[in-house]
Amino acid sequence: MFGIISHKLVASTAGGSPGQPILRAAVLAMMSNYSTATKQIMVREALNSALDEEMAADPTVFLMGEEVGEYEGAYKVSKGLLRKYGPQRVVDTPITEAGFTGIGVGASCHGLRPIVEFMTFNFAMQAIDHIINSAAKTNYMSAGNINVPIVFRGPNGPAAGVGAQHSQISSHWYSSCPGLKVLAPYSSEDARGLLKTAIRDPDPVVFLENELLYGESFPVSDEVLDSSFCLPIGKAKIEKEGKDVTITAFSRMVGYALKAAEILEKEDLEAEVINLRSIRPLDRSLINNSVRKTNRLVTVEEGFPQHGVGAEICASVVEENFNYLDAPVERISGADAPMPYAANLERLALPQVEDVVRAARRACYRSVPTATTA
Repeated sequence: MFGIISHKLVASTAGGSPGQPILRAAVLAMMSNYSTATKQIMVREALNSALDEEMAADPTVFLMGEEVGEYEGAYKVSKGLLRKYGPQRVVDTPITEAGFTGIGVGASCHGLRPIVEFMTFNFAMQAIDHIINSAAKTNYMSAGNINVPIVFRGPNGPAAGVGAQHSQISSHWYSSCPGLKVLAPYSSEDARGLLKTAIRDPDPVVFLENELLYGESFPVSDEVLDSSFCLPIGKAKIEKEGKDVTITAFSRMVGYALKAAEILEKEDLEAEVINLRSIRPLDRSLINNSVRKTNRLVTVEEGFPQHGVGAEICASVVEENFNYLDAPVERISGADAPMPYAANLERLALPQVEDVVRAARRACYRSVPTATTA
């Protein structure tokens, strides 16, 4: 809206009145400041500001989970919220995921908008009955009469040296369930814009953060910092345009894909990097359009290879774009094994930048064997 108004102002000041050039210069300066000004904020700060603004705007929004109040969150995402909103809206719970998740689902059925924080999504397995059988299915089973506006959020996937029981990837589990929306932010812009949308959504949203990204800083514009800023669910973002190979990724793997693209660029290979942002629903249209341009696909994720997000994307692309493909699709994923504890083995079990580079090279250079006759 500001852009439209500014455009009209600039157009209207293009005449010959003595004061108009000054007004035009002022408007142009204002537009420039609004659109290009950036500052660096960490992902945890982006999440915190989104929580703060949505709680301030809507008194039905409240946060609950282990250590979200007095301790200000295990990763300090809820810093300052207890002091500002009090214990009725920032609720420290016992260590009982099944218990407080059930309370959250019940509250959401009665007009409130809970945000349920899991200290890690590994612990959400204790509450999966409420997430799937209660939250995800209620709207359908009530013939649309009952909405469940609840957000389940917390860190997902491997951190560093936390072993098999604390390194599981939840993206493919929840994204296979009708009734859930599943989001996985990468940058501070993603974290802020998607969380605000998730809180306002009338349906249950699984919001998968990454522990290793909490302290990462990303540039954000004034537009992103505006309290009205939201990102739509189901829309991916092209982080880098290219013409030779499409690379899809989400969460921390977007950074790996971008680093791989930098390496490939030195070899005159232009990779198009897609930040999925939304795992369910997937932005199939954007992915398909990219593959039809590049004719090649590499998917990247930290999860297990079988039934993964990459497997779904590859199947969809083959079904809808087979005639456009110039090479077999490539999937980069974590190892098909529980996460090792030792740092050297952990690295081997997770995708690395060089894995993405090699896959892109294979997609671009692989020769297709020709049939031979006996």
